[in-house]
Amino acid sequence: MHIHNFSLKNSILNTFISEIRDVNKQKDSMRFRRNIERIGEILGYELSKILNYNPSQIKTPLGLFNYESLENDIVLCSILRAGVPLHNGLLNYFDTAENAFISAYRHHKNNPESFEIIVEYLACPNLENKTLILADPMLATGQSMLATFEALKPFGTPKNIHLVSVIGAQQGVDFVSKHFDAETHLWIASIDESLNKNGYIIPGLGDAGDLAFGEKLQQ
Repeated sequence: MHIHNFSLKNSILNTFISEIRDVNKQKDSMRFRRNIERIGEILGYELSKILNYNPSQIKTPLGLFNYESLENDIVLCSILRAGVPLHNGLLNYFDTAENAFISAYRHHKNNPESFEIIVEYLACPNLENKTLILADPMLATGQSMLATFEALKPFGTPKNIHLVSVIGAQQGVDFVSKHFDAETHLWIASIDESLNKNGYIIPGLGDAGDLAFGEKLQQ
């Protein structure tokens, strides 16, 4: 797997990452969502540099202009609900992309330290020979990312696969590296060292879905 870890170089991205981690600043849910969206825009821009382009021409009021137009047929897939702001950031840059949405959540049985990933909702276009961008802001264990990809398989085989995350744990990065094709690209803003006993990223930022949209009742 090709891993693009943007925490290894200083950029304005560091500011957005620090703000979504800050226990005081993350209380502003609108600011939290916007920062996730901006991170998605930055990662989308970086991702765009390795896509395919074709020579094209347009007419301006004063003449003709030659440029390179994006060739890839892109499908953006985000995991509800935490993935929505990240999805919006990517869509701001890939505005002609098709879109897929999936619900994947942790189902804890009797042990809070043990869970399985449940997929209940999926809406997806044809993926055959397209470029799939799979977005999940928190790459903790990596199981949600894999479960989502497995659920998408009946919709066709993508030509290229890109995983996009905001914060990940090294364990999750290792997991997806093992279970996805070697030519898959992972675009991630920051990689943390560990998970706690409940499978949450340390230091991480908490529950991205709750911070973006409010706390949910547990069932």
